[in-house]
Amino acid sequence: MTEKTISKHLINLENHFSASNPILHKASQSFQQLDQLEYNLGLIDDDETTATKCSWWPIVSFIGGFSTAKSEFINRYLSSKLHSSQHKFTVHQYTPQETNTTLPGTALDADHRLPFFQISQKIKSISPDTDNQVNSFLELKTLNCEKLKGKLFIDTPILNSTKDATVQTALIQYVLNMSDLVLVFTDFFEATPELIEDSVKEIVSQQDSNKFIFVIDHSEISLDKNKSDEIIASWQRRLAELGIYTGEFIVLSQNSSLSEIDQRLANLENDRSYRVINSLENSVKAINDCYIPEVEEQLVIWKERANMSSLIILGFIVTLLIFAEISMGIVDILFDPIIGPATLLILILILIPIHLMMAKIHAKFIIKNLKKRQKKLNLTEDLAGLFEKSLTFWRIILPINESVAKNKKTRVKVHALIEQCKDMVQELNDQFSSYSIQDNSPNK
Repeated sequence: MTEKTISKHLINLENHFSASNPILHKASQSFQQLDQLEYNLGLIDDDETTATKCSWWPIVSFIGGFSTAKSEFINRYLSSKLHSSQHKFTVHQYTPQETNTTLPGTALDADHRLPFFQISQKIKSISPDTDNQVNSFLELKTLNCEKLKGKLFIDTPILNSTKDATVQTALIQYVLNMSDLVLVFTDFFEATPELIEDSVKEIVSQQDSNKFIFVIDHSEISLDKNKSDEIIASWQRRLAELGIYTGEFIVLSQNSSLSEIDQRLANLENDRSYRVINSLENSVKAINDCYIPEVEEQLVIWKERANMSSLIILGFIVTLLIFAEISMGIVDILFDPIIGPATLLILILILIPIHLMMAKIHAKFIIKNLKKRQKKLNLTEDLAGLFEKSLTFWRIILPINESVAKNKKTRVKVHALIEQCKDMVQELNDQFSSYSIQDNSPNK
C-alpha cells in the first residue's frame, strides 16, 4: 500500500486546532485516514484531500428580499457601512488592518481554507455558457470588526429573473448547506414564487437542523411583547403553508434586543464542530452508500459488454470450424489426444488477449459514463479511478462484478472512521452535560 502525502491543508488544520480545539484536531486526523482510504481506492489523487468539502470556519449567512432590511441589519450589527453588490455573494472576513478591502471571487475559488473553494467548477457545470463565472457571482470583503473574528458572514444577493438566476439559486442552496447559522429575513418570502421555490425547498429539507432564524423587520417602530408575539404567530402560519414548521423567529423593532442572535453567534464554534464531524461522517458513509454502488453498477454493464463481445468472436471462430469441418473434415483431428488439447490451449491463448482487449475497449466507454455521472452528482471523488482500480487481470477473466473497495479491509476502516465520528460527537456532548453510569446505578 502506497502512503499518501498529507495535504498542506490538513497539516495547517492540525497545527491550528492542536491547542485551540482538540476535537477538531482529532477530526483533521480522521480526515487524514479517510484520505488514505480513498487514495488507496483511486477516488482521490495524492495532492487532494476530502477535508476541503466543508468550511472549517464558523459561517453565518444572510438571506433577504428586495427591502433594505438585510443590508441595514448587517451594517448596524458590524458597526460599519458596507456596500455589498446586490447581485453577488459577498463573504465578509475579519482583518486586523484598518483599511477594508474588496477582493474578487477568484480569491474564494482558489483558497481551500474559505467557503466556495473550487466553486467555479460547479458554476460551469450549471451554466456552461456563463461568462467569467466566479467573479460575476462572488466577492470577498475584509473588515476590521471584532464581531467578525473567528467567523465568516455570507451576504447573499437578491434573486432576479436574469439568465444568472439558475446559478444564483444553486449557490444559495450551497450556502444554506454549509452554514452554521442562517438569518432569513422574511421579505425573502415575498419575492416571486418561481425564483424562491428551490431555496424554500432547501430550507424545508434542512429545517430540523436548528440553523434558521427568521427575522421580521419592523425596525422603524417600537413594539411591545404582545404585538411582537402576534406578528411572529402570523408569520409562523404563513411559513407553515410553505412547509416550514421549525426555526426561531425574531422581530426587529426600535426597542428589540439582539441577545438571541448574540447568543447563537457565541455558540457558532460548537455548531461548526458538529457540522465538520457530520461532513466527515457523510463522506465516510458515501463510500458504501454512493461510490461503490455507482461503480459496481457500471462494472456489471462493462462485464456484460466485454463478455458479449468475446462470445461473438468465439462464435465467429466456431463458425469457421464448422465450415472447416464441412470442407476439410478437421473435427476428428481435434479429438486426437495430443493435437486436441494443444489446439484447445492455443484457442485459449488467443481468446484471453482478445477478451482483455475487448474489456479495455469497453472500459473506455464506461469511464466516460462515470465521469458524466460524477459531474451530474457533483462529486469530487473520481468514480472512474475506483473503476480502473477494479480492472485487474483476474477480475476481467473471472465472473467478478464487485469493485476492489468491497472487501473486509475497507469495511473495517469505514466502520472505524464512523465510530471515531460518534466518539467525537459524544465528546462534544460531554462539554454541555455530565453523565456517569454510577450516578444511575440501581444500588445508588
